[in-house]
Amino acid sequence: QVQLVESGGRLVQAGDSLTLSCAASGLTVSNHYMGWFRRAPGKERDFVGGILRNSDSTNFADFVQGRFTIYRDNAKNTAYLQMNNLRPEDSAVYYCASRAATWPLYSSDVHDYNYWGQGTQVTVSS
Repeated sequence: QVQLVESGGRLVQAGDSLTLSCAASGLTVSNHYMGWFRRAPGKERDFVGGILRNSDSTNFADFVQGRFTIYRDNAKNTAYLQMNNLRPEDSAVYYCASRAATWPLYSSDVHDYNYWGQGTQVTVSS
């Protein structure tokens, strides 16, 4: 049984940094494209970024503007979303998701993802 468990979300102030974790069981994160999404109140789930399988290559949504990093710790079977210079508009529930398909290499479509975590709340105060 596959499980993705996010953690690390909390209340922070604008300009702060925060790292979210996505611990996986039942799948190997290095063999999957690991994506991060977020959903703000009243909005749809938006793609944040992802990291390629068997690679350190990442891609991000335009709104990230170089503030976020995604990486993996294969020994811990965990993916991370490091967020710097957080803004109030970054407040949302953040989800990690895994994608088994190998093509296209990158995808921001929620329907392309096989498994999802339960989400972790990030709140950025101004």
